[in-house]
Amino acid sequence: MAKTGKRLRNAYKGIDRNQFLALEDAVRQIKAKASAKFDETIEIAMNLGIDPRHADQMVRGMVLLPNGTGKSVRVAVFARAAKADEARAAGADLVGAEDLAEKIQAGQIDFDRCIASPDMMAVVGKLGKILGPRGLMPNPKLGTVTANVGEAVKAAKGGNVEFRAEKAGIVHAGVGKASFTESALIENIRAFIGAINRAKPSGAKGTYIEKVSLSSTMGPGVKLDLGTLAAGA
Repeated sequence: MAKTGKRLRNAYKGIDRNQFLALEDAVRQIKAKASAKFDETIEIAMNLGIDPRHADQMVRGMVLLPNGTGKSVRVAVFARAAKADEARAAGADLVGAEDLAEKIQAGQIDFDRCIASPDMMAVVGKLGKILGPRGLMPNPKLGTVTANVGEAVKAAKGGNVEFRAEKAGIVHAGVGKASFTESALIENIRAFIGAINRAKPSGAKGTYIEKVSLSSTMGPGVKLDLGTLAAGA
């Protein structure tokens, strides 16, 4: 416990937790403080002025980060025949139909993203109670129910990030690794914020983006100056 407290004190040393930083300065500080023995994930958290309990205020979507996430993503695809071959050629880790559904029903869920061709939804639909709570249910609005399964697999492998507002109106996601260059992280962060702006729901009133902060897996969080984000968008 004492070691944890000391680590936290060291992590926040030199950081004013009440200060709002320009994006470039925030990224520089976060990278400098990411000193774990593994490649820490850089995470963004956005407080939005919405109430996701209302359908017209839900924020959900997908964004392709220009420099990827730095994370290895396992992709499962529900497809048959030529579409199954297309998925395998694109790098899918698991491809199947009823056989894949049986594995999932047996608790074998060793993948991070699930994609389905439209003709497979009769099979996939029966898995809603299993995949839904895990955020893995294929959805046409997110591009994970598509006839272009090969492109969907490549996007998932290449840095597609799904986002969804939680009950408190907070959206968070990993936007890269501490080993990324500052410019790569900045590009990814701007792409993510841009996607959130484009996903602004019709029912959102008043200030939409209220707060934005960055942190690394084991490091401190810093607040972003929203004015500088708008200026550099």
